[in-house]
Amino acid sequence: MTSFRLLSRFIPSILGVLLLSSSLLAQDRPPNIILIMADDLGVETIGTYGSDSYQTPYLDAMAADGAKFENCFAQPLCTPSRVQIMTGQYNVRNYTVFGQLDRSQTTFANLLQEAGYKTAIAGKWQLGKEKDAPQHFGFEESCLWQHMLGATDEEGNDTRYSNPILEINGVPRHFDEGQFSTDVTSDFLIDFIERNQEQPFFAYYPMIITHCPFVPTPDSEDWDPSSPGSPTYKGDARYFGDMVSYMDKTIGKIIAKVDELGLSEETIIIFTGDNGTDQPVVSSFRGRAYPGGKKFTTDNGIHVPLLIQWKGKILPGLENEDLIDFSDFLPTLMDLAKVKIPKEIPIDGVSFYPQLMGKKGSPRDWIYSWFTRNGDLESLKEFARSKEYKLYATGEFYQVKEDWMEESPLAPDELNAEAKKVYKTLSKALDKYENIRK
Repeated sequence: MTSFRLLSRFIPSILGVLLLSSSLLAQDRPPNIILIMADDLGVETIGTYGSDSYQTPYLDAMAADGAKFENCFAQPLCTPSRVQIMTGQYNVRNYTVFGQLDRSQTTFANLLQEAGYKTAIAGKWQLGKEKDAPQHFGFEESCLWQHMLGATDEEGNDTRYSNPILEINGVPRHFDEGQFSTDVTSDFLIDFIERNQEQPFFAYYPMIITHCPFVPTPDSEDWDPSSPGSPTYKGDARYFGDMVSYMDKTIGKIIAKVDELGLSEETIIIFTGDNGTDQPVVSSFRGRAYPGGKKFTTDNGIHVPLLIQWKGKILPGLENEDLIDFSDFLPTLMDLAKVKIPKEIPIDGVSFYPQLMGKKGSPRDWIYSWFTRNGDLESLKEFARSKEYKLYATGEFYQVKEDWMEESPLAPDELNAEAKKVYKTLSKALDKYENIRK
């Protein structure tokens, strides 16, 4: 009896210790990470940035609930951007050829997986045709278009949207009952999230949409669930707006699922685009005509949205004008996950995690770009830029904030004091990378 009384006296204390330990463990648990990257989607397509052509209510709400970065820049094409965002390095260090990621590289998924994260990727791959490529680069589960297979079927129809052909963990599957790939891939990731919600997870969603061919979505008036896919590469640009809306709606679906599972305060959701909007799309942006600039190094080819939501952690409505480029994502994710980057990996990026928390951080004075589609130096476009100015390695100097189409190069001997100072800074940035590829 005495023993029972003694034990009953200590039970509340024991429970208190257990609850405190559980609370501390919850605080120490790194956040879940969902990284969403739309395909061929420039900043001019998003309402919160000033789009006059499209409605993006879910992304606008994401900005209102979290952070919006005004000056985020990608590479002008998908593979260069994907290599850069996944490795944290400028293409000058590790880019090989279009459609490939060198298997010697370490990605953000490799690092997060090694740190105990469950990992998955869904959407567009185009980074190597080896069957184990996604798993080799750190993704335990995958649902991908253009992994081992090509972009069209035997009849020449595009396989990426209606009744798509996708590869689930390296096994091809033809979804031929009226499915739309955006639904299939987002449902795959949602299932992954539901199954792994008890531990930290990393869900990477390089979306297939809004890349051409421009086609009807299931919300379009003339949607045809029996369509075998577009017979042409470009499709019809009049459907681009429908595709933007469907992309936005799908992101809303993912956010709603995170909220439904009670994970919104444990999950950071990041949205961006891999490069500018494709031609021949012309949008209205902040009251002016804004042509798609995919594959060009002008702002309409590289200026992309960056919206980040983490309820309870990021101050709602936070706006930031610091320079960000795709090399910055890997170090930011590692900061979020409290993962140390191995010293032998040469990271070019700078973490913007402090800015997410409303702190100054380490804002960049410049970003750098080494861009060539196939790795050849003949077509190389190399530049460094600040928010205001841009200097190409070939000598052209532009005030890009005003001259965003780069139509009027500035003469070096006619620069004012501010421009001369920036010119010198950007020259040093170019010099820093001059001998890496040689």
